[in-house]
Amino acid sequence: MVNGQSEHRTEKDGTGEGAYPPEVAEFVERFAAELTGAGMQRMASRVFACLLAEESGALGSAELSERLRISPAAVSGAVRYLSQVHLVTREREPGSRRERYRVHANTWYEAIADRDALLGRWATTFEQGIEAVGPDSQAGRRLAETAEFFAFMREELSRMVERWYAHRGVPRTAGHGDREGSATSS
Repeated sequence: MVNGQSEHRTEKDGTGEGAYPPEVAEFVERFAAELTGAGMQRMASRVFACLLAEESGALGSAELSERLRISPAAVSGAVRYLSQVHLVTREREPGSRRERYRVHANTWYEAIADRDALLGRWATTFEQGIEAVGPDSQAGRRLAETAEFFAFMREELSRMVERWYAHRGVPRTAGHGDREGSATSS
């Protein structure tokens, strides 16, 4: 408050109390554009970047709608996608039916580590494909090389996770890691 006036501008100019300072808004949009360029859905990119930039790492649907100037339906679709790829979790607000969406400190690790299971499923599918098209055909050789590449990726991913734990000085727990800690904890 300055001279009895709120330092925040009114909602009419889009920079009310729920909005980010311009430099944070610029980061959110820039990082969201980078994620979109890498293949993530546009609204999911914006919601994820917004949660990353939030001090608590958690916001409700109304807060995300206000900050990003998007509809609650857009928030819902983005959160559904982000939950499926394990980049955010949903939490119930105590005593309320409302949900908050949280990004955790270990979000990137968890999302990448989850790819191990995906790569394992793909390996099985490639093996079936090789058998279906014949291992001595061009298609079979192409599928075999692809399967070999993904087997290499799985092996390297496992080593990378071990190195990450060693780097962080954290003992590895069963199931790779849990979702403890918020975006503000390290």
